[in-house]
Amino acid sequence: MRTFGKAAQGERLERLRSLPLWDGERLRNVHPILPGLRDAGAARPSARDLLRGDPSRIPPAPLASVDPRAGWSKPPASGLRATWLGHSTVLLEIDGWRVLTDPVWGQRASPFTLLGPKRFQPVPIELRQLPPVDAVVISHDHYDHLDYPTIRALAKSRVPFITSLGVGAHLEAWGIPPERITELAWWESHRVPGTGLTVTAAPSQHFSGRGLTSRNSTLWSSLVLAGERHRVFFSGDTGLTTEYESIRDRLGPFDLVMLEVGAFHPAWGDIHLGPANALQAHGLLGGGVLMPVHWGTFSLSTHAWDEPVETLLSLADPAQAHLLLPRLGEPLEPAERRPARPWWRNRSDLEAKRTPPRETRSEDPVDPKEEQLPWPLD
Repeated sequence: MRTFGKAAQGERLERLRSLPLWDGERLRNVHPILPGLRDAGAARPSARDLLRGDPSRIPPAPLASVDPRAGWSKPPASGLRATWLGHSTVLLEIDGWRVLTDPVWGQRASPFTLLGPKRFQPVPIELRQLPPVDAVVISHDHYDHLDYPTIRALAKSRVPFITSLGVGAHLEAWGIPPERITELAWWESHRVPGTGLTVTAAPSQHFSGRGLTSRNSTLWSSLVLAGERHRVFFSGDTGLTTEYESIRDRLGPFDLVMLEVGAFHPAWGDIHLGPANALQAHGLLGGGVLMPVHWGTFSLSTHAWDEPVETLLSLADPAQAHLLLPRLGEPLEPAERRPARPWWRNRSDLEAKRTPPRETRSEDPVDPKEEQLPWPLD
């Protein structure tokens, strides 16, 4: 299956083997797991647990969204604007340049067309309707961050890709010319030619792989996107580590901090932040406007679909963390510091509840191969 991608070979593989994270066979997290992150007594959810239809995991009605094109027609007054398009896909406008993070327009976060987490609703705008983009950045190779149909569509453009080391093998296999791909190890930077944009890869605590045999064969990273006047931190997927302090000292301060808050579970608390640890990470990074990502699009864990953002809203101290909570497709400038409001509740309260799509019920038979999938897949 082409969706699985391609393994790194040759010089790319040699670069991976030279990393401090390489253990002789694959990459691994080397930062010590902080106390309390992972509940050793919590059982990992099975494929059956993750795939079965649970109404709480899917919004009862389509989420509020807007067409961003009118907002994009004028440049941001402050020089920095973010448009959340779902999950970890954000169009950033930084000092006159546009960057697209982890673009996913596909229907499922899965290698399969009929199995796996299905998106709650379409992206607010079609991929072909995007304005010209100066760079695409990809944090790691999981399906909800590296999407085969989206990459195939972007291959027809001329946009350059900046990604974690090893991910370029997938991109090349899917039609992106090598000259449009830049792969970074942690702390390496790349100046996008013809722009004022610099992209720097930074540490994260996660994992990678798109199949049973490719676990941790490519690097995972957080990313710092810098223009002439503004800096944005994008977490990708990660657990909480004290390396955020090093990122702050070496690459901060940040005008916008985008942190993942969804798909958390006690059994994998070391590789996903969740809302509480996202607030801790935000503090270690030195603050800045906080925009949660990695929620509201796919059901990738066992919690309710809105639990990540509801918990974040309840825990955040406005004096310590100003939250940027845009609707889907709503271009917002962090400098405006608009009051955070729970816009996602409105339609749920006013519209009749719909029956969630049937995926797999707990009593349904599950293919033994599905039970062997390397959950979590994100």
